[in-house]
Amino acid sequence: MAKPPRFNLAQTMQDAVALHQQGRLREAEKLYARVLKAAPDQFDALHLLGLAKAQGGQMGEAHRLISGALKLNPKMPDAWVNLANVLHALKRDTEALDCLDKALALRPGDANALQSRGNALLALGRPQEALACFDEVLARNPRHGEARLNRGSALAGLGRTAPALADFDTALALMPGHPAALYNRGNALAALGRYDEALAAFDRALAAAPGHGNAWNNRGRALQALGRHAEAVASFDKAIELHKDNADAHFNRALSLLTLGDLAHGFEQYEWRWQRSGMRDTRRGYGKPLWLGEYPLARKTILLHAEQGLGDTIQFARYAPRLARAGATVVLEVQPELKNLLAGVEGVASCHARGDQLPAYDVHCPLGSLPLAFKTEPASIPADIPYLRADQGRLAQWRARIDDLPGKRITIAWAGNASHANDRNRSIDLKLLEPLLALEGTSFLSIQRELRGDDAETLARLSNVRHLGGEFADMADTAAIAALTDLTISVDTSVVHLAGALGRPVWVMLPFAPDWRWTLSGGNCPWYPQARLFRQPALGDWPGAIAALRAELARFAAA
Repeated sequence: MAKPPRFNLAQTMQDAVALHQQGRLREAEKLYARVLKAAPDQFDALHLLGLAKAQGGQMGEAHRLISGALKLNPKMPDAWVNLANVLHALKRDTEALDCLDKALALRPGDANALQSRGNALLALGRPQEALACFDEVLARNPRHGEARLNRGSALAGLGRTAPALADFDTALALMPGHPAALYNRGNALAALGRYDEALAAFDRALAAAPGHGNAWNNRGRALQALGRHAEAVASFDKAIELHKDNADAHFNRALSLLTLGDLAHGFEQYEWRWQRSGMRDTRRGYGKPLWLGEYPLARKTILLHAEQGLGDTIQFARYAPRLARAGATVVLEVQPELKNLLAGVEGVASCHARGDQLPAYDVHCPLGSLPLAFKTEPASIPADIPYLRADQGRLAQWRARIDDLPGKRITIAWAGNASHANDRNRSIDLKLLEPLLALEGTSFLSIQRELRGDDAETLARLSNVRHLGGEFADMADTAAIAALTDLTISVDTSVVHLAGALGRPVWVMLPFAPDWRWTLSGGNCPWYPQARLFRQPALGDWPGAIAALRAELARFAAA
């Protein structure tokens, strides 16, 4: 009887490696497993089977196998790099860095280790250190496409968008049609305000990788910036189709629905804001049930708490009187700057600055969730204006400061919070307003809290503007000025909400793609019926909006 052929370990390893190199992972894995059955401590079989598992997406198994190989022989830099890449995929980047340091100690200047080290540093939010890694790779090989692409990502993370775009373009020249390079190029173009080009880049990325959920989401954001919200909704729908829990896509979809006037579905989707990137869900810290309108609140105490900007807090405080009239005791928790102002809202039993000791309460609700709780539709927006009033003491204090001003007295603000995501679009360079501020028959009161660039120099040469913003203690001072003047003119910032809630005349300068509450068109707004809206006629066209406003202001001053 013929003997079975003797198992040849070396030949089996050679065959396994050949299959592995051909991409026939399953067949290669079987042969590596046969080798390990015969020789459990065979380093190459452990390492390469781990690598094959990683390539097949089995990261836990890959980690076990490659770690086992390195226990047998810790002097192998390639294995340390592969283990680091597995740890990076498992989002364990601090451990990945340790592995890569070991690899680089064994083989200084290794391009693969440096590239992987840069990726881990990017994932850890350390773009400056990542940039140094990619620069070192490119110094050795200027045509390393992945290093060029990732260098662009590091520059983008540092806010250096123009050079990042140049790197993405170079990466695409080296790797034509690369989906990640096209996607990142789209992000850079959007950050530079070049939304038409960004849209084209996202379309190219999606042609190459239709399953790229973030590309669908960011494509939708570019469409929003172009004022094309119905198309944006369709793009967000694609992102959600691919990943049903994509909170960023759900939230962005909410903003488009709200802009289009679909408040019912928009506010429902708006609840995804707590799970979107960079948002901390503060609701869990209140220790009482979250109320979203499910049942009446008669004889119960509800805490309404601020969650976003000052303007949002002012806008949604309008719901407090409705709750009080329904029998609830209403407690407010707001930003410190708003405590004195909002304490006077009808029906508010007590108002507290964030961080103050709070009274007992039964349920809580974030202010931005009140429109959902009240099932708000465009026709049912509470517009019982005014619902804020200026303090008499502050009125007397500021009246003495402005009584001497001739002509129509106008409150002016031209910039919001510099850290706001849309600041570049919604704030205005003060120099652009000089034709407005020189109008005869007017006196302007600047309530700008923070001056930027050469604002102070510009104000110094404007004889028609008195700057008061640096003297305010809180928003109650701002409210007094808005109440004492004939008109407030502002970009889309908290000043608009303040003047609107006081029932004072307010004119709003809006970018081409405005925030959802101003809707897409028209000269008025359902949240503040007395407000007049002056929109950019085209993307970035502040001069056009300002010219229209100046013509109206000339008539107002002459009246």
